[in-house]
Amino acid sequence: MAFIELLESSLPLFLFAVGLFGLCVGSFLNVVIFRLPKMLQQQWIEQCNELLNPDVDVDSESDSKKEKFNLLTPASTCRNCGHKITALENIPVISYIFLRGRCANCKDKVSLRYPIVELLTAILSIVVALHFGVTWQCATALLLTWSLVALSFIDFDHQILPDVITLPFLWLGLLGNLFGLFTDVQSAVIGAAAGYLSLWLVYHAFKLLTGKEGMGFGDFKLLGLFGAWFGWQLLPLVILLSAFSGAVIGIALIVLRGRDRNIPIPFGPYLAIAGWIAMLWGEKVIDSYLQIAGIA
Repeated sequence: MAFIELLESSLPLFLFAVGLFGLCVGSFLNVVIFRLPKMLQQQWIEQCNELLNPDVDVDSESDSKKEKFNLLTPASTCRNCGHKITALENIPVISYIFLRGRCANCKDKVSLRYPIVELLTAILSIVVALHFGVTWQCATALLLTWSLVALSFIDFDHQILPDVITLPFLWLGLLGNLFGLFTDVQSAVIGAAAGYLSLWLVYHAFKLLTGKEGMGFGDFKLLGLFGAWFGWQLLPLVILLSAFSGAVIGIALIVLRGRDRNIPIPFGPYLAIAGWIAMLWGEKVIDSYLQIAGIA
């Protein structure tokens, strides 16, 4: 309690603590972004083997042949030489700068994404802390922010939004709003249903007209998540912001990187950007629009 009171009395200390913790969380998110899709792929392969070979005890055979692979085991290593990364080599951002972006053993280049994810997580965390202060809203908003960072990069790499992240956070939003954390529980329940069903209808309408799938089921769940957290009132803003950010970033990727227009662009990161903006400034954006339009 004394530490919380100290944070409440000193905004710079609070922001520094949140930023420092955000760097550490960002380092862990790098592990989640890299390993979680591989873990899910292993699970899917095992499930397929069980369906194709129901009489074979797949679990006992696979457990004896392979090492454990999860978010904690094995220890992080260099992808090129297998060098185990020590604690001193794993300090967020600082280690990357000190080692000049190279492996301490083989000097192979380390992806710039690692410090980018760490810095991005820290910066977004500081913005959330500055907006909400030392409150329960801040604590839960930080959790949501970190989950959105992981979801965005995973979707960008693999075009999936893992249920193991989206569904627990959807339920967390509903449970939090039982106590009016961000909105009332009625708006949250309607928002969860409306968020999911709106994109579900768009998906099936697009598929009926074109014969193609325009988005994945994970997008439905992510919009449902935002509805559960912030209520149905902010869903139109989230959809508009995601469409706008998707158009801007998509065009930039095509122009700057020569991305093939026929290659699918994941929608999850743009939904995540829009939902995060709506969390912090959604009501102000809507009020400003209504004033400009002369409605309010």
